[in-house]
Amino acid sequence: MFGSDPSIYDLLTEGEGPSGSLPLTEEMLRHSPSGDLFGLTQDAGMGWDPQQLLRDHVLILSTMGGIRAEDGHPIALGYHTGHWEIGLLMRAAAEELNRLQCLPFAGYVSDPCDGRSNGTTAMMDSLAYRNDAAVVLKRLIRSLPVRKGVIGVATCDKGLPAMMMAVAAQHQLPCIIVPGGVTLPATGAENAGKVQSIGARFAQGEIDLQYAADMGCRACGSPGGGCQFLGTAATSQVVAEALGLCLPHTALAPSGQAVWRDAAVRSAAALVQMIARKETMSTLLTDGAIRNAMVVHAAFGGSTNLLLHIPAVAFEAGLRRPTVEDWNRINRQTPRLVDVLPNGPVGHPTVRVFLAGGVPEVMLHLRNLNLLDLEVRTATGSALGEVLAAWEVSERRERFRELLRERDGVEPDEVIFSPAAARARKLTSTVTFPVGNIAPEGSVIKSTAIDPSLLDEQGVYRKLGPARVFTSEREAIAAVKGQHPFPIRPGDILVLMCRGPLGSGMEETYQITGALRYLKWGKEVAVVTDARFSGVSTGACIGHVGPEALAQGPIGKLRDGDLVEIVIDCKNLTGTLNYVGSEEQRLSPEEGAAELAQRAPSVPLLPDPLLPPDTLMWALLQQLGGGTWGGCVYDPAALAKALQQPVSQ
Repeated sequence: MFGSDPSIYDLLTEGEGPSGSLPLTEEMLRHSPSGDLFGLTQDAGMGWDPQQLLRDHVLILSTMGGIRAEDGHPIALGYHTGHWEIGLLMRAAAEELNRLQCLPFAGYVSDPCDGRSNGTTAMMDSLAYRNDAAVVLKRLIRSLPVRKGVIGVATCDKGLPAMMMAVAAQHQLPCIIVPGGVTLPATGAENAGKVQSIGARFAQGEIDLQYAADMGCRACGSPGGGCQFLGTAATSQVVAEALGLCLPHTALAPSGQAVWRDAAVRSAAALVQMIARKETMSTLLTDGAIRNAMVVHAAFGGSTNLLLHIPAVAFEAGLRRPTVEDWNRINRQTPRLVDVLPNGPVGHPTVRVFLAGGVPEVMLHLRNLNLLDLEVRTATGSALGEVLAAWEVSERRERFRELLRERDGVEPDEVIFSPAAARARKLTSTVTFPVGNIAPEGSVIKSTAIDPSLLDEQGVYRKLGPARVFTSEREAIAAVKGQHPFPIRPGDILVLMCRGPLGSGMEETYQITGALRYLKWGKEVAVVTDARFSGVSTGACIGHVGPEALAQGPIGKLRDGDLVEIVIDCKNLTGTLNYVGSEEQRLSPEEGAAELAQRAPSVPLLPDPLLPPDTLMWALLQQLGGGTWGGCVYDPAALAKALQQPVSQ
């Protein structure tokens, strides 16, 4: 019970303590807080040279997870590849800070993996985690009172948005973000998005056990970085750079490689320069920067989850949050220019987007279309217009684009298109916001990811089909896999309700959309839900339906067999989502709205019985802050106002 190793009894009860003395002055002793003085004592106790302790303090925060040996092998696994290697970025940044005569500190707030959470109760904590992590990161920043600047290192779906929110809140502090990069695709293997559908494909007899086991093992071509597709992780990196929070051409770098480490070194140097210039987050984050990020999001065809995260960053920065109308307008103005997984038409991995020029290359095209605010400041210390002018003639641009030709035999302009080439290849814009009697407050579909074979000559997707109603994702995926008494069939419209914030923490439902994407008949099924989707989701998948079922939304009144009509104009970015009666009695959208209004739900509308109490608290608080369209934020002013109301209200 107590062990038998004799070495445990060889211990000390006193230590010598650090040699030397603190660089104190009489002024410091008379007027500095005791915390500042004791902080120096602890710094010396941890082994730093006491004579260097009055350097500028710089905090490096990251989402690092796991315990990684010096040679890279795992001692304890992290939750995902996205945070597995970023300790190397922290080390590179810290060494550069030391070289520049700063005193580096490091803190950690690790993050979960939505891929690991999919289809499990862990997904109920995913979006709520973002807010909690942002709160803890902000507390850590404030808990180092003498810090002069912050470097945030993060990669993935919730950790990087949380980091962006945390640094955006530091209005009077210099900050910079180092994106954690991407995983390489594996030679001869499925990508990390497709491999998540092996269960559904096996259950439907489309692959055998050995194939599933082989592909499941081999999908990650390198041990670190976010997934190889433009999901929420990669889109968040793109958006961080578009906001000016990162150095140019740092998003989507291949994890673990020299170009990736170099980004951390240069970012540390850039932060030191920001401190010297007294340039803060209020200088970088402006309404123009938020709009630029939305434009770049549209041009990349990014994850719809950024509709939750960009407003949250704006809120933390004290800026106006974009509305649905803003998103609509920008997506209509902005052409999609990037051919990347999961959108196609070819679907290149994200590392190819980096080699083709990444964010600055896309911004060159957007600059020429007059869609960007070129006066915004960036982490470089220069205005965006100057950054793009320098990128256009840089050796870096030329060399990396040539590397793409040499290594992969791919033309850079076939990954990042000019607007004319994008039109010729029929790349459609990114996001549409359908409304109708099922979604009177709106909904979201990544219309650029609808299978082109389902569009008519005008680029319109039309579907009329029977609803298959579920309140449990577990039951819904069983029906997709054919492991249900009434399996999903081609032509059905899968309605998944009670999975919004109040029902399940607004879980991500890639388990379902991924299965439908890769099943041979999956494109013939549409999904309608008050939950949200993974950034890698494709197909006719309509999420964020508002109001959610548990907020008395009409989606909660739908029944099995109801006829649902979906119309998505992928060119003009308009759409409708309506209940239109039954096969026996067709109704107009207006008549359908009237019937839904007087109906009682056909099934009990209840939160998931396993919904954690703290996630429910998150759901209630974010409703006060503007709900999903407001970015699911905590708004203290709204909470204070609500608490002043009589309890009966």
